[in-house]
Amino acid sequence: MNQPKRAKILVVDDDTVVLKAVTQILQREGYPVVGIDDAVEGLTAAKDPSIDVAVLDINMPHLSGMDLLKAIKAERPDVEVIMMTAYATVETAVEAVKAGAYDYLTKPFENIDDLSLTVGKAAERKALKDRTRALEEALTVRSQFEDLIGQSSQMRAVFKLVETVSHSTATVLIQGESGTGKELVARAIHYRSARKDKPFVAVNCSALTETLLESELFGHMKGAFTGATNNKKGLFEAADGGTIFLDEIGDVPPATQVRLLRVLQEGEVKRVGANDPVKVDVRVIAATHVDLNRAKSEGKFREDLFYRLNVITIDLPPLRDRPEDVPLLAHHFLKMYAAKLAKKVTGFTPRAMEALTVNRWTGNVRELENVIERAVVLTSNDVLDVEDLPPGFQESPQAGSPVEVFSLAHLPYAQAKRLAMRAFERRYLTALLEKNNNNVSSAARAAGVDRSNFRRLLKQYEVAGRTMKTRKGGSDSDSPLEVA
Repeated sequence: MNQPKRAKILVVDDDTVVLKAVTQILQREGYPVVGIDDAVEGLTAAKDPSIDVAVLDINMPHLSGMDLLKAIKAERPDVEVIMMTAYATVETAVEAVKAGAYDYLTKPFENIDDLSLTVGKAAERKALKDRTRALEEALTVRSQFEDLIGQSSQMRAVFKLVETVSHSTATVLIQGESGTGKELVARAIHYRSARKDKPFVAVNCSALTETLLESELFGHMKGAFTGATNNKKGLFEAADGGTIFLDEIGDVPPATQVRLLRVLQEGEVKRVGANDPVKVDVRVIAATHVDLNRAKSEGKFREDLFYRLNVITIDLPPLRDRPEDVPLLAHHFLKMYAAKLAKKVTGFTPRAMEALTVNRWTGNVRELENVIERAVVLTSNDVLDVEDLPPGFQESPQAGSPVEVFSLAHLPYAQAKRLAMRAFERRYLTALLEKNNNNVSSAARAAGVDRSNFRRLLKQYEVAGRTMKTRKGGSDSDSPLEVA
């Protein structure tokens, strides 16, 4: 099993008995723990960048726990802090939360699970913050490529090619499925070229009839056809000195293909109804989701135009072939729509991100964007969970079923295996708890796993918070550790 990194915990309490007990409880849960009985030394220890969560007593000599909390938050605002006290009051709790504490526990603990579960949730929150920060840093790195986002080997190759071809004037053909971001590539090429201060004109060739397309591309003269009441410049003239992006070039009718060839060969356009051509200096970037080579072979696309367009080809991979880019893209869209809708949504639960990563994304990046926008609009949480995603993402096919195998088939073997194992383990743990009436000790014995390791698995697979129950007023352990 691929175990995630365990959060490192700092415990500071001047009562050595409590310090030892809390340290033992957390170490039994598998956490690396640093225990210190002096608040001043605790502040020094908290500066260690490997510390994720701090558990502090409030009443300590030399430096109170509240002052230590404020000092840690000033030095390491990313550290989650849990306060402990034997003299709890509402005022103290409110003060601690206002100072940045994640939670507040009273001693002695009624249930030792209160401590470990609270630390576990704080550790998860810290891990979520770390993942979000890593994605933010990755997004900052890609900003030089406008809105092209990706860290996979396929997208790095695209970025490298964009960088290279931007400084030439050669015609570029971008190939890829709908929704992969072909226009974004075209814009990235234009805005990194010497033409960046000149117009970038985009036209969808499949959205217009043949007559309208020719009029839009090449312009027309007054009276050239019914409704042509004035002379009109075409988009090639409008893009003079800059770049024209011809999207879905594969859908251009044969007659228009001939006129496009003339532009590429002669550098001039003739308006519909005009006698004299007009010289234009335009770089052409074309895009298509169809196989132009096959269309050429079938006589649907002119061979001479194909070779004029196909000087440099950029192939955009579908999103299903680069699942490692899903978290980065998802976070980008989350940040964008949270700002647009003024909602404080900051990240994804591991279950939600797993569901997004394993999806096939037949609509590619555009579909992912729509899913994230919908989730941000509908959620009332500050972190998106799988329940915030469309119904199809919440379905959980049985381990090994054809549906599950198909959903993983587009992933690399190692990643598919890891996701399949996680799905199996989560279902196994849930079923085992149900079979044992949600008694953790009984379920651990049935699984043949040490109780502390079993509880760690429940937390890792997010089963504990939804299904685990303990006896009121105490632990379900046979020998709970009393903390005074």
